[in-house]
Amino acid sequence: MSYVITSPDAVTAVATNLDGLGAALESATSEAAAPTTSLLAAAEDEVSTAVAALFATHARGYQTVSAQAAAFHDQFVRALSASAGAYAGAEAASASPMQAVLDLINAPTQALFGRPLIGNGADGTSPGQAGGAGGLLYGNGGNGAAGGGAQAGGRGGDAGLFGNGGSGGTGGAGAAGGNGGTGGLLFGNGGAGGHGGQGVMGVNGGSGGIGGHGGNAVLFGDGGIGGQGGSGTTGVAGSNPVPAGTASAGTPGTSSTTGGSTSAVGTPGGAGADGGVAMTGGAGGSGGNASAASGTATGGAGGDGGNGGNGGNGGPGGSASASTGSTAAAGNGGAGGDAQAMGGAGGNGGAGGKATAMTTALGGTGGNGGNGQDTNVSGAAGGAGGVGGDGGHGGLLAGNGGTGGMGGTGGTGGLGASAGNGGNGNIGGDAKINSSSAIRSWGGDGGDGGNGGSALGTGGTGGAGGQGGHGGAGGLLFGDGGDGGAGGIAGAGGKGGTGGVGGSGGTGGNDTSTASALTYDGEGGDGGDAGNGGNGGTGGTGGAAGFGGAGGRSGWLSGHTGSSGAGGISGAGGTGGTGGAAGARGAFGTGQTGNGSLGAIGTAGVDGADGASG
Repeated sequence: MSYVITSPDAVTAVATNLDGLGAALESATSEAAAPTTSLLAAAEDEVSTAVAALFATHARGYQTVSAQAAAFHDQFVRALSASAGAYAGAEAASASPMQAVLDLINAPTQALFGRPLIGNGADGTSPGQAGGAGGLLYGNGGNGAAGGGAQAGGRGGDAGLFGNGGSGGTGGAGAAGGNGGTGGLLFGNGGAGGHGGQGVMGVNGGSGGIGGHGGNAVLFGDGGIGGQGGSGTTGVAGSNPVPAGTASAGTPGTSSTTGGSTSAVGTPGGAGADGGVAMTGGAGGSGGNASAASGTATGGAGGDGGNGGNGGNGGPGGSASASTGSTAAAGNGGAGGDAQAMGGAGGNGGAGGKATAMTTALGGTGGNGGNGQDTNVSGAAGGAGGVGGDGGHGGLLAGNGGTGGMGGTGGTGGLGASAGNGGNGNIGGDAKINSSSAIRSWGGDGGDGGNGGSALGTGGTGGAGGQGGHGGAGGLLFGDGGDGGAGGIAGAGGKGGTGGVGGSGGTGGNDTSTASALTYDGEGGDGGDAGNGGNGGTGGTGGAAGFGGAGGRSGWLSGHTGSSGAGGISGAGGTGGTGGAAGARGAFGTGQTGNGSLGAIGTAGVDGADGASG
């Protein structure tokens, strides 16, 4: 037989709509009464009078029928509204006695065993809490709650005599999913296992959590489905050591000022202290300035930057000025220190000093940049995917085994560390002559850029895909075995590290003389050569694919063995790291009788090779 189900709220809404529709029809009928029931004849002849009387008779008949329909509509709406109230009252009257009866039935078992005779178990509410057991006679187990933090998911509650087991909760970070609850003792299916939690760094190596196992059936019923393994996390990118602190700077050179024909000589700046691999090298001291009245003036060279985790910067060369003397030679800039720690950057060179004289002015050469350091730091491996949960067993007498859970996806390998950049060469010093009797005015050459380091490490290996869960066994007598879960997809290898960028060459110094007679040799300095870029690192190897789970056995009398799960997909090899770009070559300095030359072009680093597939 068929059953009729109704909703009191829906019936009340329909009655309200019909009431509004009836009001609209009554209004339209009333408005049409006067113009249709009292028609005037078009003329005074007999035919016009007869036609008007005929239409008026029809209109009065319509009004009579409309009044009868309105009365029926009103009765129907009242009956519909009354039935909605009757339904609502009947539901309220029946609910209270039935609930009271159910509470009375459940009271003894609730007091003795802590669970009702009839009713579903409560779902877990706090992180990782198991679902409550179903009623002893009839009721499904409650669902387990998801785990918080790195906590496992809660187990699904067990059913009573009849009912299905509850589902396990999803695992927290890298934690296992909860197992499904057991089906009813006589009849009922096992609950599904919860999914494993996604991996995070610092918990189980970033691997995904294991999927929860499906719950078992007891006598009759199917086993629960195994939970899917959690995904592994992406590997951490390779990180070079960071130097802490800076070594002592070099002492500045002493300046010299003389009168008469005595020469003035500035002393060189001291070299910066080496910082080893733990500290940045100290900066070189500035060269001393020299100023002579009529003698030769020679500026002190800047001190070289110290080698260290990162190279220290070179000191600037001292300036030279000879008011009425013959020659002023400025000091050269100090070279930048080379990096010694993996991935450290080279120091920048110091600027060449400026020279001003009456006859001969020679600008100082800019200091060369230090070389960046190689790195062999590789990216960390991606986390492995979690193993899928096994399917639950079918009932002892009859029932199908549950399907195994799919293995989790492996995480991508981390990026390889980048190599250090080369330091920049600095500008050459300008040269200036303030006399028409000039002999030579040369701007200083720019310093060469340092070479970038190469990335020798690799990208991290991709995480392996998780193994699929095994299918549950079919019933002892009757039932198909569950299919094995598919293996997880492996993570791709990480990208190789980037090669260091070559340092830029310094710009050559300019000849900025004011001599009116261009009979002297006035040339700009050559630009510094560009530094070469470092080579990129090799990409990481892709992860291994997860194996499929085995199929469950069939029942002894009847059933099919479950199919083995398909294997996962191997991870692709990581992309090779990008080679470092060459530095910009230094621009030439300008001169009154000739410009300097551009610096040489550097060579870009070679891209790293791609990693092998898993």
